[in-house]
Amino acid sequence: MSDNPIANVREYLVDLQERITSTVALVDGGQFVVDRWKKKPGEKLQGSGITQILEDGPVFERAGCGFSHVRGRQLPPSATQHRPELAGAPFEAMGVSLVFHPRNPYVPTVHMNVRMIAATPKGGAPVCWFGGGMDLTPYYGFEDDARHFHRACKAALDPFGVDKYPRFKRWCDEYFYLKHRDEQRGVGGVFFDDFSELGFDGSFAMMSSVGDAFLDAYLPIVDQRKNTAYGERERSFQLYRRGRYVEFNLVWDRGTHFGLQSGGRSESILLSMPPLVSWAYNRQTKKGTPEDRLYRDFLVRRDWV
Repeated sequence: MSDNPIANVREYLVDLQERITSTVALVDGGQFVVDRWKKKPGEKLQGSGITQILEDGPVFERAGCGFSHVRGRQLPPSATQHRPELAGAPFEAMGVSLVFHPRNPYVPTVHMNVRMIAATPKGGAPVCWFGGGMDLTPYYGFEDDARHFHRACKAALDPFGVDKYPRFKRWCDEYFYLKHRDEQRGVGGVFFDDFSELGFDGSFAMMSSVGDAFLDAYLPIVDQRKNTAYGERERSFQLYRRGRYVEFNLVWDRGTHFGLQSGGRSESILLSMPPLVSWAYNRQTKKGTPEDRLYRDFLVRRDWV
């Protein structure tokens, strides 16, 4: 660890990305392609990153995990809606973001992100805040999976105050909600943003705890479901439901908007997109089917622990 706190965050994030991708590669049997990139001089944003992506694997149809560390001359609007005093301030942002799209429809899609933003208003000291979380999006719901995932989220947050899990769980439910569909994206998890109330060290530790909890929260579910037999019906429903994922990320997601508005690297920002997806006009599910149960019992706000 260095004496530079921001350098310590970067070191943690790069290591987290490597720990996750190396473990997931073992689970899948495939390999992540590693793309180390650097922004060109004169671009709106300066900085670099590491995009790692596994495509067409036996377990994961597409698994993307990106690290980025960028600097800009002024914060984009999506980052200052809750901090108007920082409008126009120069900033640096770094984070790890991942979305894993499994091949088997019985394995849920997962998203995890941990990040830090530091802004320096004119004549003022740097202001740092953290964000992050993880959430689960099943195509076929299993209560044991949802409970396991939420228990892992709670265990990661409880050392920082027993108020954190219920607060961030509610925030996740409210955030990952498709307003135009009146529909939850999945069974949720935890989400927090603009967080600095524990001070730099405490907030960094909380963010790290969430990142460190990811593999144990998700991989047991993958192991339990990855060999479940499925057919064309399940595959068709999976592709249809992936459409909701695309809709949310492009229409509502602040992270996607932040990256695109600030001049970020489009290939890395859009690694969350599934490889195949379908839409159908006014598709309906039959009552009593597993597909209907997803809407009725899982795409609703409920307590899992």
